[in-house]
Amino acid sequence: QVQVVESGGGLVQPGGSLRLSCEVSGKIYNIASWAWYRQVLGNQREWVAADVSGGATNYADSVKERFAISRDNAKKTGYLQMNSLKPEDTAVYYCKASVRKYPGRPSADYWGQGLQVTVSA
Repeated sequence: QVQVVESGGGLVQPGGSLRLSCEVSGKIYNIASWAWYRQVLGNQREWVAADVSGGATNYADSVKERFAISRDNAKKTGYLQMNSLKPEDTAVYYCKASVRKYPGRPSADYWGQGLQVTVSA
């Protein structure tokens, strides 16, 4: 059974940094892509960043040049490094792993449990 567990959220002052981690457990073939989203209570979930197969990365304009998405395939873990954090970055952050269980089969999306990130003085 595939599970996705996030870690690394918390409270940080404006201008500070946090790194979120997202680990996949269970028997899989590979992780085709990673993505991070965030959601403020009462609002829709917002896409933040993506790391697709082949190494390409994309970012929402609001986080570009401040956030960096990366992965460690050996550890089946994705990361979101967040720098120069602003109060408006406060949200619950979710990771999504597109997991392929077997070679040649389509991938399926698995979500982490969500982490609160609060940016406040």
